[in-house]
Amino acid sequence: MTRAEGFGAGSATPLEARLRHLAESRIAIEGISIEIDGGRFPAKVVAGMPVAIEADIFSDGHDSIDAALIWRKCGDDAFSEARMQFLVNDRWTAMLSLAENAAYEVGFLAWRDLFATWRKEVSKKFAAGQRIGLELEEGRRLIADAIAGDGTEEDRALFERLLQRDAGAQDEGERFAHLNAPDVAAAMERSGPRTHLTRSKLLPVFADREAAAFSAWYEIFPRSQSGDVARHGTFDDVIARLPYIRELGFDVLYFPPIHPIGSVNRKGRNNTLTPGPDDPGSPYAIGSEAGGHDALHPELGSFDDFARLVEAAKEHGLELALDFAIQCAPDHPWIKEHPEWFDWRPDGTIKFAENPPKKYEDIVNVHFYREAIPSLWYALRDVVLFWVEKGVKIFRVDNPHTKPLPFWEWMIGEVREQHPDTIFLAEAFTRPKVMKRLAKVGFAQSYSYFTWRNGKQELTDYLTELTTEECRHYMRPNFFANTPDINPVYLQTSGRPGFRVRAALASTLGGNYGLYNGFEICDSAPVPGKEDYLNSEKYEIRAWDMDQPEHIKDDIRLLNHIRRSHPAMRDFTNLRFYNAVNDNVLYYGKASEDGSDFLLFHVNLDPHNRQEFQFEVPLWEFGLPDDASIEVEDLLNGNRFTWHGKWQGLDLDPTTRPYAAWQLFAPGVPR
Repeated sequence: MTRAEGFGAGSATPLEARLRHLAESRIAIEGISIEIDGGRFPAKVVAGMPVAIEADIFSDGHDSIDAALIWRKCGDDAFSEARMQFLVNDRWTAMLSLAENAAYEVGFLAWRDLFATWRKEVSKKFAAGQRIGLELEEGRRLIADAIAGDGTEEDRALFERLLQRDAGAQDEGERFAHLNAPDVAAAMERSGPRTHLTRSKLLPVFADREAAAFSAWYEIFPRSQSGDVARHGTFDDVIARLPYIRELGFDVLYFPPIHPIGSVNRKGRNNTLTPGPDDPGSPYAIGSEAGGHDALHPELGSFDDFARLVEAAKEHGLELALDFAIQCAPDHPWIKEHPEWFDWRPDGTIKFAENPPKKYEDIVNVHFYREAIPSLWYALRDVVLFWVEKGVKIFRVDNPHTKPLPFWEWMIGEVREQHPDTIFLAEAFTRPKVMKRLAKVGFAQSYSYFTWRNGKQELTDYLTELTTEECRHYMRPNFFANTPDINPVYLQTSGRPGFRVRAALASTLGGNYGLYNGFEICDSAPVPGKEDYLNSEKYEIRAWDMDQPEHIKDDIRLLNHIRRSHPAMRDFTNLRFYNAVNDNVLYYGKASEDGSDFLLFHVNLDPHNRQEFQFEVPLWEFGLPDDASIEVEDLLNGNRFTWHGKWQGLDLDPTTRPYAAWQLFAPGVPR
């Protein structure tokens, strides 16, 4: 039935059909919080985690209206429904919890509630002493209409009993008391007619598994896990390292590319063009006679070895993440098999990758159009599916912003159709709108500018943007504190205190965060004047001693323990900043949806100087006055005490510990 037919239009003219189409949708539904680019892209939620959905819903006049949120998994017929609650200024909200890791459709219903309008208006007349005989008859008719509707049998029976009792009553006050009873109002809300029922368009929403929104990544080069720079590491060496990584509290173990490395134009140590005979080359120069993106570097081990690693990681509570880098060494098999996928220079040579003034002589890029479409697109999708079948469901994608956005939308969609639990992390340090578009087209996580946000105001501004603006519905940052490519100046110049500062910020501000190994021993020797590591592991095998003096492994364990043991830490958008009277101290909190888990953090951003400050205890969050007292636990030391009043004082010395973490207990909350 069309909308016009719903009004009995029959053979209405096009002009009349349009009139009736517009007239039917009398309720305005707009300003929908999860509507991304007009519904072009899906909003993201976490399966099983309730999230507040909001919309502006209003109509003409003063009649009461009501609204509901509806949803269904894509492919299903029936909708689930949850009644919405009025907030303020025509803003309505409802909690949405999608049970499965799947794609959904979400929409809104709104209607004029004539019985609620009747109750409101007649109550005023009755209270003013006016006669309400005709109004009572109007109420009877509204209830009679509900009997003829599609409400529940119980409600229809209630309505019939009510009308029978009312039929012989004479006293207006008694009759109004019966018709206006709370149980009648509740039944009419459930089963009464929905006049001028208006439907919004259906919007796409994707429910990820929790690891897409809450994860702690640890990055290693498998070839450096032997403990001996003279021996190439293997998957067995990685297996031996799993207890250490899990004991630190990480749940995702991420590898740079583990494929064969090309020989042509191979890079030497510190990115030189003159490699020695034993230099292993960069793992990002993918492909050789031994194979390409669906092959393993022979010195790492076999696919049987890799399968054992996947299972061993699972037994230790770790999930493997692989680097998906769409680039090829000059001796990658694809160059001979599919020359049409590459750019060739006028002299017949292949064009290597460049980002002027940088040159990457050991890799060449594919192009995605001309003769490369669709065959290259299929091949790259199949590479991902190949590794998914090998047990990998998380992919960190190298430089996705240099590949076509339509490719990612198509490829991620293709993979998700078969494996909705697959997670893609976009390693894109680029323009803000490009980063956000990558998140829209399907990337579940995104690198961010956190790595270069060090001051109080810039951290506050950036995190406020990420947690309160529209992007909170589709972009989930992963706060990597360092990477093999990025040795931040802050870490180069701040010593051990700076590493503790950045570990605290990354792990407690973000739902997702990551560390590249060596962070725990404060490794920061740079190439002079650059954000590159000296003796970079990208170009040589290293042997790591993680028990060096001044390591910060205890900090990492503690921070990851706080993350895992507190429900408040599993959300990102619940972040709130509070007032600490010191420009070097970042002060923020997180609370669970029900308020039972409330955490506060102070971080001294100055790695060189002790900071004293006053700060406000957010007693108002518990409905308490400024002079109230509240119980507190120091999460770093385990002791409990009471803060009396809103203003408290603290000092943080970076040489002892530059951060503090507290749990507050609302009065009456079970301990």
